Amino acid sequence: MARPLPLILAQAPGRPADDLAGFAADVERRVKLRAPGALVVYPELHLGESAPGVPAAPQEAAEPLDGKRDAAFAELAGDLGIWLVPGTVYERGTGDRVHNTAPVYSPRGERLAAYRKVFPWRPYETTTPGNRFEVVDLAGVGRIGLSICYDTWFPEVSRHLAWMGAELIVNVVRTSTSDRAQEVVLSRANAITNQVFVAGVNAAAPSGVGRSLVIDPQGTVRAETVDAGDSTLTDVIDLDEVGNVRRYGTAGLNRVWEQFRPGDPALELPLYGGRIDPATWNPAHSTEEPRC
Repeated sequence: MARPLPLILAQAPGRPADDLAGFAADVERRVKLRAPGALVVYPELHLGESAPGVPAAPQEAAEPLDGKRDAAFAELAGDLGIWLVPGTVYERGTGDRVHNTAPVYSPRGERLAAYRKVFPWRPYETTTPGNRFEVVDLAGVGRIGLSICYDTWFPEVSRHLAWMGAELIVNVVRTSTSDRAQEVVLSRANAITNQVFVAGVNAAAPSGVGRSLVIDPQGTVRAETVDAGDSTLTDVIDLDEVGNVRRYGTAGLNRVWEQFRPGDPALELPLYGGRIDPATWNPAHSTEEPRC
């Protein structure tokens, strides 16, 4: 028995935050003649530019999560019968806080979840970090986890999403710098160590350098773009492959989720103490004595 999930990954340049009509037309163009019930994903801050390739000021582009933009996304997903991740948007939170947030919409025209980026790219990004991980159930299909660009550098994010049941991690990206090469390696590593699919969707020039890709639970690149041009990367993944790899092992060998047995000793994790606390994150700045 298979659980197919068609993917439509839009490696697209950014557009102004208020260009909802242009965004809707672009989604319709990419979805046309594709499989129904596809998961359609756009890059980070796709609707968040002040000029071509130039991010808008967060405070100027932000609006509440349940504003006009949210209604337009929900209506679009419902009209086209797709699962939609429209990239990320600047979300106006409480007080003067602005979050970099990835919402998800269903084919029924409902917002299912919204994930606030936990790891903004400091010092360049000024948005307020989120404080929770987010997984989303695609009814009748499976469960996806949400990750935004720099999050991929922190293995805690992918591991926790996989622990929460994610079978596909969607990493929306806006990378215009030379470290996209390292991000590709990290995405493959996150897929391997957690035995999940990973879909990394970067922006096209001039907003990003492209190199979008789909990675299977053994770390093999199934599909990828070859340059920074505006393109649509498509694939159909079978989420049952996650269970197969975990059952039989990566390369038929490594069953990382079956590592421990009843009676094995517990392993203390002094690095965390049950949570990530900014006060103790960097050992060079922490006042706590390391324990082992």
